[in-house]
Amino acid sequence: MTQNSDTICAISTAAGVGAIAVIRISGRDAISISDKIFRSAKDGKSLSGAKSHRALFGEIVGSDGNVIDEVLATVFRGPNSFSGEDTVEIACHGSQFIQQQILQLLLDKGCRMALPGEFTQRAFLNGKMDLSQAEAVADLIASNSAASHKLALSQMRGGFSNELALLREKLLNFVSLIELELDFSEEDVEFADRQNLLNLVNDIHEKISSLANSFMMGNAIKNGIPVAIVGETNVGKSTLLNCLLNEEKAIVSDVHGTTRDVIEDTVQIDGVLFRFIDTAGIRSTDDIVENLGIERTFKKMEEANIVLMIIDSSYVIPEIRKFLDKNLAKVRDKKVVVVFNKTDIITPAKREELSSIELPDNAVKIFLSAKLSQNKQSLLDTLVHYSKAVQTEDNNVVVTNLRHYEALSRAKEAIERVKEGMEQNISGDFLSRDIRDCMHYLGEITGEITTDEVLSNVFGKFCIGK
Repeated sequence: MTQNSDTICAISTAAGVGAIAVIRISGRDAISISDKIFRSAKDGKSLSGAKSHRALFGEIVGSDGNVIDEVLATVFRGPNSFSGEDTVEIACHGSQFIQQQILQLLLDKGCRMALPGEFTQRAFLNGKMDLSQAEAVADLIASNSAASHKLALSQMRGGFSNELALLREKLLNFVSLIELELDFSEEDVEFADRQNLLNLVNDIHEKISSLANSFMMGNAIKNGIPVAIVGETNVGKSTLLNCLLNEEKAIVSDVHGTTRDVIEDTVQIDGVLFRFIDTAGIRSTDDIVENLGIERTFKKMEEANIVLMIIDSSYVIPEIRKFLDKNLAKVRDKKVVVVFNKTDIITPAKREELSSIELPDNAVKIFLSAKLSQNKQSLLDTLVHYSKAVQTEDNNVVVTNLRHYEALSRAKEAIERVKEGMEQNISGDFLSRDIRDCMHYLGEITGEITTDEVLSNVFGKFCIGK
């Protein structure tokens, strides 16, 4: 863990040339050091005399007295700043030369370069946010869809932290009663009804399980909802992928078995990020490489949240029914869209026959021509509709971070031991140990219990300047 007494500086805007760049300085000497290189353009005002959250227009002056740039310097006095320390943000013109000149002046006057994520780390160490909120800052910066942005913003504002705080409070009350009984064990005093405690454990177990189970949903929203495109060879899977992506991503050919490996790409539809996965065509073959591709097809079907099952509409009905009966059984727990492709080459009578094919409750049918992009919008609308089953309501908390998921899984194991122990009426001291284990793992998420190694791992993934 870095020393909080240092004054740090870094460029906080993206690398490269832009209209404006921002240089951030934070630490106990942030204002006095910035004052050494700043000259106000009005009445000679200094940054040291400025009130918090005030911006001053002026110049950055080099050691030789030459003006480097006209800037806007904003003062934030701790603890009312992002990091909780005295902070100055200098907005200058976006020239890389100017940025480096100002940065070098700050280093010469006593600053040091900030480490990756060090401003946010200081915010955590100074109690401005907990660890899960700090991690949400990185997620917010990396968010690439409306859904992932919404989740990151909710977590950064403390939605997840509040849920964990309520759980820990319940666990603390629980363990306090158990340990109080242990202090009076010789008097055979019972401070809480065992059935009420068991009900409480069940409630806590259900909540922790729900949070842990939401990780699959959160991971899908964060990285793109996986949509597997499957079907026999030459039914138009690669053509459909190209149609959805609006680019020639996959090779399209009349030769059977052209796609032998998985091809993936993402596209955003109505604020939702989808990850489309084109797979090898399902058929019987002696080709070793193609068989490996088909094995991956079935694996991707298992991993996907949504399956697009592509059917060549020109095939005879018995063949179509046989394929659907065989493969729909493998995806009973998925959202399935049966896409009858190549509808531009079939008769109205054939389309009516296809419409009569019955599907299970988890599947719907869509008619389209991927080659001509006919009825593409209906498919997009169906995908967005299905994505709502993968996403969450506004008032629910979804886990998106692998570290949080692992800690919740261990907390779930601990509370399950408590539940089992109460049902078997084991000693309170054993129950107390498992309850405290559960509290420990929940505390790891928010940073109430942490190590330098964990902090280095979390903040080391941030960009410098944040």
